[in-house]
Amino acid sequence: MDAQSRGRADDIDPADQWVLNPQTGNYELRLDHSAGESPVAARTATGADSGHHGDARIGSQRDGSASGDAGPREGAGLHKDSGRSEGSGRREESGRREVPGQRSRRAGQGSGRGADASAAGGAGRRKRKAPKARRKKALMWTGGVTAFVVVAAGVGAYILYERFNGNISTIDIGDAGNKDVLSDGPMNILIIGTDKRTGKGNEGYGDKGSEGHADTNILFHVSEDRTNATALSIPRDLMTDIPDCETKQPDGSTKTIPGTPGVRFNVSLGQQGRNPGCTMQTVEAITGIKPDHFMMVDFNAVKELTTAVGGVKVCMAKPVDDPKSHLKLPAGESVVAGEDALALLRTRHSFGNESDLDRIKVQQQFLGSMIREMKSSDTLTNPTKLFKLADAATNALTVDQGIGSAKKLMTLAQEIGKVDTKNITFVTLPVIDNPAETVKATVVPHPTQAEQLFAMMRSDTSLTEVKQKEKAAKSAQAALLKGPKAAPADVRVDVLNGGEISGAAGATVTWLQNQQGVLKSTNKANAPEKIGKTTLEYAPNQADQARALAEMMGLPAAAMKPGTADAEELEAMVLTLGADFKGAGIPITGPAKAPEGIEKASADKAVCAK
Repeated sequence: MDAQSRGRADDIDPADQWVLNPQTGNYELRLDHSAGESPVAARTATGADSGHHGDARIGSQRDGSASGDAGPREGAGLHKDSGRSEGSGRREESGRREVPGQRSRRAGQGSGRGADASAAGGAGRRKRKAPKARRKKALMWTGGVTAFVVVAAGVGAYILYERFNGNISTIDIGDAGNKDVLSDGPMNILIIGTDKRTGKGNEGYGDKGSEGHADTNILFHVSEDRTNATALSIPRDLMTDIPDCETKQPDGSTKTIPGTPGVRFNVSLGQQGRNPGCTMQTVEAITGIKPDHFMMVDFNAVKELTTAVGGVKVCMAKPVDDPKSHLKLPAGESVVAGEDALALLRTRHSFGNESDLDRIKVQQQFLGSMIREMKSSDTLTNPTKLFKLADAATNALTVDQGIGSAKKLMTLAQEIGKVDTKNITFVTLPVIDNPAETVKATVVPHPTQAEQLFAMMRSDTSLTEVKQKEKAAKSAQAALLKGPKAAPADVRVDVLNGGEISGAAGATVTWLQNQQGVLKSTNKANAPEKIGKTTLEYAPNQADQARALAEMMGLPAAAMKPGTADAEELEAMVLTLGADFKGAGIPITGPAKAPEGIEKASADKAVCAK
């Protein structure tokens, strides 16, 4: 099976109907079905499959009906069918058009029956009551070249899941991500914007035929309690080491792509056959944070998404006229969509010192504006706009198989949607010019600020001041670190290595005994399985020992795992080192505040690009 694939779109449950209003020419969601209306013939299986499976890769040229016309068309049903059942395309004598094709609720009411048979079949039946309007639900997809797509679904929008399911492209990244949609703790989603020049209208951007690079990259960290999120931009020109990575081939086999030391971050994708799983592993090697999932989009996605939402409001501190990106904008506010939106996100020569770092700032401002537009009442209460946006969003996304369906994306969206916009913080990885270069073209991580920021994210510390009531869920856990502490000589602990550093358990025991005086510590070698975060398991009567060890190790409150039954006299606590462990004597918890000098931006505030 090809590593890239699309879901199949099956027949749609007719709980609600999209009806063409002849007065406006638009399809509208009708909730009040009367018993006297003629039923509509179902689509044929051929028609159901023909509209959405021509190209399994994001960015490939789609026909105009798939990308340019997000809503249903006359005579096409909810899917763009090529085959139709007998009688499904007729007009009624009154001149009304048929509603889009649907599957019959009962056996015998399929596409082969005419109006007479349907009327006879309905004789004597009790009239159904009009179904009550369901509560509106919100979908939120995160993705894009700096575009987190917040998609709100109107009443009954679940009937369109299968349509959207057929839009989504997936890539098998093996063990690089999380097989489950959600994780028990924080979630980390890698947003990748590739510069691959495929699709209609993209041939003129240069670099024709390129496999693409990881051109725009955001590690989107959602806190464990879902009160806040940090969006970390990773510069494409960051010099780093690309690790070995395994990739799935079209024939189902696995191929290992050798790592490359000392290259730009953007070659972690596309080059030498690397897929998004390779980019995810590169991010983990840099930050110590393992992404759970990825979402990837290309140039077409930016154009389609911004058009579907009706444009994104941006603000320029001065007029912009960039002949290279063909971007022309006046000073002050403008609304951009399609080609203009793509030009804004691509330009480097209109802002700051014309570097990629200044372009990242503009992308973050654009993203904040898009999030505000997606969550506005104008979007959330407009069924037609919602349909177009959801259709464009799912067409735009390429994702890992862990979230590769509409249902899985909905589950993920519901979690992300819990974060208030004002608590989403954008920040760029702190860097300095590459000291190895005479002509400065690349950057390297800042020697102190970068690791401090990574430590904050690993310890799930918010960059935004979250209101106290939102912190209430953490207060009980934080209280576990408060209270009397045992003397080091009285601390008894077994240490296991569940992280990535070889020999970590032994090194930690040596440090505890020689540097901290914890003589009753024992090396228990490797844990049964790898874990992401360090944990300390202890009994109620060992709480004073646990607090003492937590202080020595710099453990966060989240690492404390108290039991319910007291331990016996010589029973030891269990410390399991996770992927967040960086070495003996290095505190696992990050600083309480972001390092000085780091620029932050909030998703709820509009800023004019300079």
